[in-house]
Amino acid sequence: MTKKKKKAKKNGSPLKEIQKKILIVLEENQGKQLNIKQIAYRVGMVNKAKLKHLQENLEEMVKDNVIATPSPWKYASIVHEKICPDGIIEITQYGYGFVSCVHFEEDIFIPPRETGTAFNGDTVRIELIRRNKGKKVEGRVTEVIQRARTEFVGLMDISNRFAFCIPDNSKIHVDFYIPMNKLKNSKTGDKVVVSLRDWPEGSKNPFAEVIKVLGKAGEHDVEMHAIIEQFGLPYEMPELVISEAENISADITNEEIAKRKDFRDVPTFTIDPVDAKDFDDAISYRKISDELTEVGVHIADVSHYLIPGSLLDKEAYRRATSVYLVDRVIPMLPEKLSNFLCSLRPNEDKLCFSAVFELDKNARIKREWFGKTIIHSNRRFSYEEVQETLEQGKGEYVSELKHLNELAVKLRNKRYANGSFSFETEEVKFKLDHLGKPLGVYKKIRKDSNMLIEDLMLLANRKVAELIGKAGPKKIDFIYRVHDLPNQEKLANFSRMASKFNYSIDTSDDRKLAQSFNKLLAEIEGKPEQNFLQSLAIRSMAKACYTPNNIGHYGLAFDYYTHFTSPIRRYPDVIAHRMLQEYLEKKQIQPNNDLISQSKHSSEREVNAEMAERASIKYKQVEFMQDKIGERFMGVISGVIESGLFVEIIENKCEGFVSLNSLTDDFYIFESDNYCLVGHSSKKTYTLGQTVQVVVREANLAKRTVDFMIVDTE
Repeated sequence: MTKKKKKAKKNGSPLKEIQKKILIVLEENQGKQLNIKQIAYRVGMVNKAKLKHLQENLEEMVKDNVIATPSPWKYASIVHEKICPDGIIEITQYGYGFVSCVHFEEDIFIPPRETGTAFNGDTVRIELIRRNKGKKVEGRVTEVIQRARTEFVGLMDISNRFAFCIPDNSKIHVDFYIPMNKLKNSKTGDKVVVSLRDWPEGSKNPFAEVIKVLGKAGEHDVEMHAIIEQFGLPYEMPELVISEAENISADITNEEIAKRKDFRDVPTFTIDPVDAKDFDDAISYRKISDELTEVGVHIADVSHYLIPGSLLDKEAYRRATSVYLVDRVIPMLPEKLSNFLCSLRPNEDKLCFSAVFELDKNARIKREWFGKTIIHSNRRFSYEEVQETLEQGKGEYVSELKHLNELAVKLRNKRYANGSFSFETEEVKFKLDHLGKPLGVYKKIRKDSNMLIEDLMLLANRKVAELIGKAGPKKIDFIYRVHDLPNQEKLANFSRMASKFNYSIDTSDDRKLAQSFNKLLAEIEGKPEQNFLQSLAIRSMAKACYTPNNIGHYGLAFDYYTHFTSPIRRYPDVIAHRMLQEYLEKKQIQPNNDLISQSKHSSEREVNAEMAERASIKYKQVEFMQDKIGERFMGVISGVIESGLFVEIIENKCEGFVSLNSLTDDFYIFESDNYCLVGHSSKKTYTLGQTVQVVVREANLAKRTVDFMIVDTE
């Protein structure tokens, strides 16, 4: 990507190299204000001496009018325009929205009445209205420039004279008006897909027509298909793509083997979930001496089969990721590749791209090697089998697994000592019957066997990124997985909420912040406030994404990081494999002008997949609660809004809503600053993280909602 560089300051003297870097950082951040720590992190000047030098250059650039200081101790590129450019609106489930604008550090707040005809994700034009007392900038949508999508999923409600489609997406706060001649034989209670046709000026509702009838709302297949349609997931693999995959030969020629390092005689195994069908990675173990151990991280060589420009490659890029719904997988690759050719199944020769490390007893790397290999997995382990072996000290490969776990623990401890965060969010798993109905909901428990694999994958990802990132003074194009510094306002809010539970967060520097975060996460383990504080902590962090512009991974405390270890299910890993191979062959990588758009597309598809996965979990949780009407559960208040409380059941993480109208013992007032409801007369308080007992009132599959009522235990 070509950047315009300012060759001279206002006074005519040239910019220093460090000042050019500062300017590029500020311009790439689109005018947003950054403090000195944020700038230092991006330009690689983090020690005390370099920080002083950086501060001197910042002050000089401000004096010369090269950059601006819109607020104390914060810096931004000079902004000349006085109008707010177009941006993408993010509308919350509560009706208000935010639009990012380069002129302001924080996003522009759009009140519910000012979102106009915009839907979540649309590109919009806005005008500024005011700054409120808290200096929050408010705006209104004046025009929708481009729709993010024009097809929506919802529930039909038809009367004698008119019909409406009630959208499934909680971020769409208006029903679609459907003319009677555009119903496509749908009936009240059907789940349908509608296409937006118009939103006339002055009309309360947008006009749409039914283009697909999915079936009766509440039925398992209908609802899961509705989620697939809602998030635009490509659930059918094109026939031509399947045909191309089927024509790929499974034979591994002697000529191909000769190009690779042969690991077939080295003990190798995979460790995956018990129900996994595709195996991206395998671990090999070889004792070199009493002091050194060779650990190989072997990754399926998808790039060997996925030829750039082929139908297979184009479809994989379009999908960008596999999507894991509760009862099904929507794969990135056809089954021939994902479950057979590229899957590192036991007792089969497989082509891999490997990162091989010689580690001493303290898990320090003494030698590393990267390249194409051929392996032969001796054993397929499940996480449960490995955990049992580690705990009981007996079983196949017991000494190898125990030693690998010891090395993984040392790698993990080093990472934490360097400032890595130990976020371990609780996930749920469902036990389904043959029809997909949930029989049970369980919390996934991460143990040593899970973390063993995770730490070895982190090692491979980090060292691959370092190999390219540290290759020389001249920047080499590569795709990085980056994680920015946390939002200071959200961090302050989290610190304030944590203090209400008598926990403290040290924000004086990055390492102390990570250490205090990790201490807090350990202290709240098993306590009622655990889920709430964990989720709030994660929301205070930036979202990781893909980009060729390396700023490091803040959450892992890595200066260089990429995704290399899951090419069967992530397209960025395929990109990383191709670029790494080019570097290994030529010690350089040809400039890739598409890398920015490829990174952006991959990041967007990842977010969309995560939202779809959460929607499928929410649906199954509601389905599970359907036969629990009238039952009592202990829960934790996970959200507080003007109209009531969100409560998450402790034993199964199912969340429901307690309406303000159901709290009949007093008149409750919403205190937004303290995230609580307070009784006017009794002063009784319901606040975030508080444990309450609830009874299930309703579980509505069509709306994917559960209603609770608080049971007074006093």
